[in-house]
Amino acid sequence: SAAIWQYEALKSRVQSYLEGARADWMDKVRPQKRGDLRKQVNRWWSSLTEGQRTVTGIIAANAFVFCLWRLPAMRRIMFTYFTSDPSSRALCSPMLLSTFSHFSLFHMAANMYVLWSFSTSIVSLLGCEQFIAMYLSAGVISTFVSYVAKMATGRFEPSLGASGAIMTVLAAVCTKMPEAKLAIIFLPMFTFTAGSALKAIIAFDTVGLALGWRLFDHAAHLGGALFGMWYVTYGHELIWKNREPLVKAWHEMRTKNPGKGGG
Repeated sequence: SAAIWQYEALKSRVQSYLEGARADWMDKVRPQKRGDLRKQVNRWWSSLTEGQRTVTGIIAANAFVFCLWRLPAMRRIMFTYFTSDPSSRALCSPMLLSTFSHFSLFHMAANMYVLWSFSTSIVSLLGCEQFIAMYLSAGVISTFVSYVAKMATGRFEPSLGASGAIMTVLAAVCTKMPEAKLAIIFLPMFTFTAGSALKAIIAFDTVGLALGWRLFDHAAHLGGALFGMWYVTYGHELIWKNREPLVKAWHEMRTKNPGKGGG
C-alpha cells in the first residue's frame, strides 16, 4: 500500500507542479489580507519539516482515540478493540488499533513527544510512505510479541499505547545514527549517544520482562526495538527495494484506465 501511495504521490506532484507555480504567482499579484487565519495556518504548516507533517496525522489520530476513552458509552468498545489482550474475543484488529490508544494523558503526551522529536530523522531516512508502512507494521509486530509473552507467562492483561511502534522509530534512528547526541527533556545538561541510549533501553526492557515487571509492556517494547533495528539493517533492502514489480503492475493498470487518472 505504501509503495502504491508513493507512486500516486509522485505522479500527483508532477501534475500539480505548474498549478502550484501559477498559484504562487497569483498570491503575489493578489492583495494580501491581514489576519487571514488560513494563511497563518499554511505558513505554520510550511514551517514544519516533512517528518513533522507526516506524524501530525498520527498524533491527531491518537488524540481522537484518547477523547473516545472519555465517553462512557464507548468504554466497552474501547476495551474490546483498542486494547490488546490474547484472551480477548477480538485478537487481530486490536494489534493495530491499540497502537493509537492511550487512556492516560501523560502516557500519550510522552509517546507523541518522542515521535515528534524523532520524526524528522526517521522520515529523512525512509521517506514519508515507507515510514508510515514501518510504523503501522511495528504496531502489529510489537503487539504480537506481547501476545506471545503473555501466553508464555500466563499473565493475561490488556495493553495499549504507541510505545512499541515508538520504540521501533527510536531503535531505527539510533541504529543508523549511533553517535548522535541525545538528552532528556528535564535534564538537558546530561547528554549521551544514541547507541548508548538504545543499549540501555533494551537492557531495561529485557530485565523487566525477565523479572515480570508490570509497569510497562516490556515485551512489546523489545519487539518494537528489535524490529526497528532489523528493518533499517535488512528490511529496507529485502522489502522496500523489491517493490518495483508491484509498482510496475500498478502503473500498467493505471495506464490502461486513463479515465481514472492514469496515462
